[in-house]
Amino acid sequence: MPVSATKTRRVAVLADSDTRWKWGALTANRIAPENSEKSDIRLDGYLLRGRATPTARQLQEVGVHADSLREVTAVEFLRTMAQESYDVLVLALVGGGVQAMLHGLKRVWEGKPGRPVVVTGYVGVVYEKLADGLLLRHGADLVLANSRQDAERFRAVYEGVGADASSVTEVALPFLGGEPYTGEHDPYTVVFAAQPSVPDSRKDRTYLLDRLIRHARRHPEREVLLKLRSKPGEHTTHIEELPYQKLVQRLDPPANFRLVYGNMGEVLDRTDLLVTISSTAALESLHRRIPTVVLTDLGVREVLGNHHFVGSGCLASWDQLDEGHRPVPDEEWVSRQGVCADGTYATAFDAARERITELLDRPGGMPALTPYYTPATAPGYLPGILARHHLGVDGSPLPGAPAHDKEPGPVRQIVRRAARGAYRHGVQRVAPVIRRMGEL
Repeated sequence: MPVSATKTRRVAVLADSDTRWKWGALTANRIAPENSEKSDIRLDGYLLRGRATPTARQLQEVGVHADSLREVTAVEFLRTMAQESYDVLVLALVGGGVQAMLHGLKRVWEGKPGRPVVVTGYVGVVYEKLADGLLLRHGADLVLANSRQDAERFRAVYEGVGADASSVTEVALPFLGGEPYTGEHDPYTVVFAAQPSVPDSRKDRTYLLDRLIRHARRHPEREVLLKLRSKPGEHTTHIEELPYQKLVQRLDPPANFRLVYGNMGEVLDRTDLLVTISSTAALESLHRRIPTVVLTDLGVREVLGNHHFVGSGCLASWDQLDEGHRPVPDEEWVSRQGVCADGTYATAFDAARERITELLDRPGGMPALTPYYTPATAPGYLPGILARHHLGVDGSPLPGAPAHDKEPGPVRQIVRRAARGAYRHGVQRVAPVIRRMGEL
């Protein structure tokens, strides 16, 4: 009996960081086809081993649980996919990882009578590498767009290069939710949502931290929180070489200033003003109609990502905030961003669920995966993308690929964990020092 005829849908998620695991797992739960006889899913999580593999603490903070969860290399994952049967597979990876998996999966599923529906997309706002990221994701059955605006942009890119755009499916960010904002808390709480890599210079990060502390001193009746994504030594989707935790040690913040971790939704429950450079947290905040500010202090620039919020009505500076200014979001802009502040969030994933049901019920089964990039269309680009994951141009493991023929034993697992810890220490501690010495 095929898996799709059972009462429980089997869904797999492959993720390469804490934020992508959160996006992938929540997306899997929202897009799983609904049916009176198939109302439950089994979710198996796979964490792609690399520099950003989430720690146990990060996974706990994300708060999304799976029926099973384990670390894998790309080759180990492909071997598992050749042996297991799933209804849906969500690839929650950076673009190059998606492309490598598509070619590897095409090989391992060749000649098989059935395969899962393959879904991919983006964690949040897409403000850079639009064409590059999209074409690396082409070949999945569904490429999810988090908003109407993104869906239009995605289709335009695919059609512009002559690629099939039918995979583009409009949804919304899967982690939106929470109760709508109803009024000020006691104490009034200002939250700055920090980002690991924006901005990336010590000068700019110190400036933002200084302004936040100055705001706390100016308003002692308020609680001012710096919401952090990770602790020093942990990696998330982006590398953070200058964590705010270290920068704040040189300062003397007032008692009403605090560093906080934890689930963003829980922090938003007590937020009266959300401030950020360009974090996806701004969209979560707007969804709940919490007063939201995207800072202009460092300019409105593509490198910061805050250019995405042009037209939002949310742009403002710390000087304006200190004086009591509160931006009012533009409703038309908000409605195009998949924020669903109008109450339509409950139906935002209907189209994706319907598309997946159609593909699972397709007579004759699913067709082979057909990525846009092939050895013929991108002979100077694709081989390098695949080689990073120890795959050849045909999607097969390269000679010497780690653990391509067997499961890793206990000793190998210990060595891997030690090696990853050493790598993280090098990126977090040693590399910044070397760069600073080079600038002397």
